[in-house]
Amino acid sequence: MKFTSTDTYIATDDLTVAVNAAVTLERPLLVKGEPGTGKTELAKQVAESLGVRMIEWHIKSTTRAQQGLYEYDAVSRLRDSQLGDARVHDVKNYIKKGKMWEAFEAGEKVVLLIDEIDKADIEFPNDLLQELDKMEFHVYETGETIKARVRPIVIITSNNEKELPDAFLRRCFFHYIRFPDMETMQKIVEVHHPDIKQSLLTTALTQFYELRETTGLKKKPSTSEVLDWLKLLLAEDLSAEDLKRDGANALPKLHGALLKNEQDVHLFERLAFMARGRR
Repeated sequence: MKFTSTDTYIATDDLTVAVNAAVTLERPLLVKGEPGTGKTELAKQVAESLGVRMIEWHIKSTTRAQQGLYEYDAVSRLRDSQLGDARVHDVKNYIKKGKMWEAFEAGEKVVLLIDEIDKADIEFPNDLLQELDKMEFHVYETGETIKARVRPIVIITSNNEKELPDAFLRRCFFHYIRFPDMETMQKIVEVHHPDIKQSLLTTALTQFYELRETTGLKKKPSTSEVLDWLKLLLAEDLSAEDLKRDGANALPKLHGALLKNEQDVHLFERLAFMARGRR
């Protein structure tokens, strides 16, 4: 089983090597990178490329590690016992399987995505060390041990919002998705917009990378945002000539797709003001 680029996803050579190394080593692949660089999409494309099913576990600030294994609904069992419901005699009726349990019992190779692990409490990764290492866990209410029939391909994403514990990092194969250079970005865009004119693409990407490199920018636009921007440019039927800017306007056309806070908009307005002052 070897991962490669797909018809809808351009994977760089180092990313391809990282995915295949993690699969070979049977270790979780920890993927970091800027928001919008395709970390979540990577898991979907790995599953598609390898022809396996994907199970998604999206992490929130309130998510507990135990929820990935299972949850025991003691309240419902107590209520049913008071009502005389016969279901109370089998505790399994009150066990809700988590995403890791689902992946462990799949009986075939699957991709398990643990998405945005850094959103959870700092202890969350440590609470999963044993389960990810041994690929098994104990269900105390039933006394059974759930063990992975076939070891899943585990992909864990992080936006680097907080540091992950060293003990957790040691168990992972790590890869940082660098922001694509212009050549790679052209390939990505052409996958999504195959009919785009080369002159428009070159002009738009030149402006995009100039914007990203502007000193003082609070939030740099990502891959997903440039794709949205280009989609708007195509919908408005704008040409490379339409995108040309003079010194009086430092903001690109339809900049709301690229700049997502008022500080960055004000930054470009100030740059335009300064440019007018020099003329």
